[in-house]
Amino acid sequence: MTPETIDRTRRRLLITAAGTLAAIELCRPGRAKARTVPEADTFARQVRQVDAGLLNVGYVEAGVSTGPAVILLHGWPYDIHSFVEVVPILAAAGYRVIVPYLRGYGTTRFLAAETVRNGQQSALALDVIALMDALHIQKAVLAGFDWGARTADIVAALWPERCTALVSVSGYLIGNQEAGKAPLPPRAELSWWYQFYFATSRGRAGYEASRKDFARLIWQTASPKWNFDDATFERTAQAFDNPDHVSIVIHNYRWRLDLADGERRYDPLERQLAQAPVIRVPTITMEGDANGAPHPEPAAYAKHFAGRYEHRLIKGGIGHNLPQEAPRDFAQAVIDLMAT
Repeated sequence: MTPETIDRTRRRLLITAAGTLAAIELCRPGRAKARTVPEADTFARQVRQVDAGLLNVGYVEAGVSTGPAVILLHGWPYDIHSFVEVVPILAAAGYRVIVPYLRGYGTTRFLAAETVRNGQQSALALDVIALMDALHIQKAVLAGFDWGARTADIVAALWPERCTALVSVSGYLIGNQEAGKAPLPPRAELSWWYQFYFATSRGRAGYEASRKDFARLIWQTASPKWNFDDATFERTAQAFDNPDHVSIVIHNYRWRLDLADGERRYDPLERQLAQAPVIRVPTITMEGDANGAPHPEPAAYAKHFAGRYEHRLIKGGIGHNLPQEAPRDFAQAVIDLMAT
């Protein structure tokens, strides 16, 4: 057997073993310092709430309470259910797994009515730091996609002492407003149609009125080969009923184009991010071979990772929502980072 074949075999054995342990864990009563992992239909019923920074954050926690922490971060228009099959694998492997709703999603709420409903990238990253502080987590593996990958990238870049390792779908997603002003080739601009739609008052009104239909369309175009059913979509779509959801989404995309102001308190962080800081923590970037959403090519961002680094292309018609479409591959990336 070649070294590559041996490596693939080792990975398959690890994820098979983790899956088996997960099934056992679900049936085993009273294991000390461990939490059972909910089924997909009851995942959201296991949500806990904690005050963290500006927010009261809704999150699911599973696994071994004394194990290494892993925080899984979703994107738009998705929610915690993107990780419903990732969680039991990591929990069975001995991790403490935290899956929060981002600001504007699910049961996460702002603590003060007067707080600006801000969707800029640094604000979301500070939400993660605040959550870690609230849950007494000094350091964690951060793993995410879409908004979640960008958020994880920022924490890894600016607060590496809080990040054990990083799994980032679509790689290095840290941006800045100046770069957002630069025009792209026409085909690339077409793929960002919703960003321009959201820049208009009509776009905000349209998203407010049809956010679930909008999300379904994005799911279909971003993951053209993912045959999700209605029940899968509806479990996530409930997260968009959050009263701040539309404001956060619209501000996020308008801020990127410099069409909406951020908050001055985040200016120092944004200045650092505008310099495209190098990420030095151990990292695996991932991409699905059928990602229909806008995303950079791996060669364009490899230079931004200066520590131990690997890129994985996940084949088989895998789209933008990689953790939900290829949960074992996503979980395995976390396990591999922690095993070496």
